[in-house]
Amino acid sequence: MRKIREVLRLKFDAGLSVRKIATSLRISSGSAGNYLHRFNACGLTWPTALSDAELERCLFPPAPTVPSEQRPMPDWAHVHAELRRPGVTLALLWQEYRLSHSQGFQYSWFCEHYRLWAAKVDVVMRQEHRAGEKLFVDYAGQTVPVIDRQTGEIRQTQIFVAVLGASSYTFAEATWSQKLPDWLGSHTRCFAFLGGTSQILVPDNLRSGVTKAHRYEPDINPSYRDLAEHYGVAVLPARSRKPKDKAKVEVGVQVVERWILAVLRDRQFFSLGELNIAIGLLLDRLNQKPFKKLPGSRRSAFENIDRPVLQPLPEHPYVYAEWKKVRVHIDYHVEVDGHYYSVPYQLVKHQLEVRLTAQTVECFHANQRVASHLRSQHKGRHTTHTEHMPKSHREHAEWTPQRLIRWAEQTGPNTAGVIAYILERRIHPQHGFRACLGILRLSKQHSEERLEAACQRALALGACSYKSLESILRQGLERLPLAQQNLPLLPEEHINLRGPGYYH
Repeated sequence: MRKIREVLRLKFDAGLSVRKIATSLRISSGSAGNYLHRFNACGLTWPTALSDAELERCLFPPAPTVPSEQRPMPDWAHVHAELRRPGVTLALLWQEYRLSHSQGFQYSWFCEHYRLWAAKVDVVMRQEHRAGEKLFVDYAGQTVPVIDRQTGEIRQTQIFVAVLGASSYTFAEATWSQKLPDWLGSHTRCFAFLGGTSQILVPDNLRSGVTKAHRYEPDINPSYRDLAEHYGVAVLPARSRKPKDKAKVEVGVQVVERWILAVLRDRQFFSLGELNIAIGLLLDRLNQKPFKKLPGSRRSAFENIDRPVLQPLPEHPYVYAEWKKVRVHIDYHVEVDGHYYSVPYQLVKHQLEVRLTAQTVECFHANQRVASHLRSQHKGRHTTHTEHMPKSHREHAEWTPQRLIRWAEQTGPNTAGVIAYILERRIHPQHGFRACLGILRLSKQHSEERLEAACQRALALGACSYKSLESILRQGLERLPLAQQNLPLLPEEHINLRGPGYYH
């Protein structure tokens, strides 16, 4: 009021113009003129004996208002529920409120009193969760025992809990452990239970979900990341020592412990399936239970708020996969559980990531898949794709047992017998290709007749190898007569000879 009195003094005592008064007091001409206009409109004279408070009431009388008790109060529960919908703000809800109630409260009062109401309802509700945005997951601190009927052994089960942020719709199930397969399996079953997925997963810093906790860049477990990519969700772990980040699921865990586990405390269970049936029945009752301070229930809130905006499930559920790091051997194969799988030969000595499922082995380099194989349980053996070989190896791989035996038959039955003998004694016939090709090419140095005779002698002596045949031909031993009793009979069938038909 001091500046207003100064405006009045300069006008009535000093006789200055409005512009000079504004310049002197460093205010706008409009403000100076407005003060003088209000003073004259009140019928006051200068100097005035009014106090500052009285002068202010004269110059700035309060606008006529509707008594607060006559103004319609907003439906705070409705406001709170609507705020969870995508794109809905307090400003929009206030505008809708004023359209229905023209004498309603102003926006600032509306916002302040909503926040006061929300703070009283529940501490967790201080976080405004958007519809379908976040699914909070964790394990309960309590466990439930399951008894083995045959041995009497008691195993403690772990209780997985998931809560949708907007509706508080809850999922719970028992698993044998908190290890990765159970952790990922619970997520898959939870998504099926919901009929869709949220945009974000918020786990605690459990080892199965987060390999290394960090406030800004936590390391997500590769298998958990794989599941998230399959369902198109993001993983945003709760920050360490930030309880508000996971308040929703902590309350959800308390509710599950109170309304499910406490109810089951005196019951005995003899299988995991039996326990989960009991949990499922109580879970349905929990989700149907009316809220205390809000309208509806978890189920109705889910149907109205979360379900319409959940992301659709993929065509096939996630298949559990393990990840491991491997080094490519010089033979362009990687070893997985004792079996060897090929990768492009250019990756020799590189480190790869391998994704393992029960049926497949996938190899990744720089986050790009470079090889895929059916998983084999045969230890010590190889699974090789031709396209992974260098050109020289690929040309060699074009040979087949059938082709080698047909070529040998052109020389003679004994030559074909030696080739079949060598292939039979290899775990993989391909491992005998080099020796067979070397034997067949001996006919170029000598002749087909001599090679056939040498093969007859080699069969008789049981010395069917490239070195033995090369020695026989070099020394001319194939020309020497064989004793009649040493002449081999080449039966049409033999327990140790597969014969050409085997390879067709």
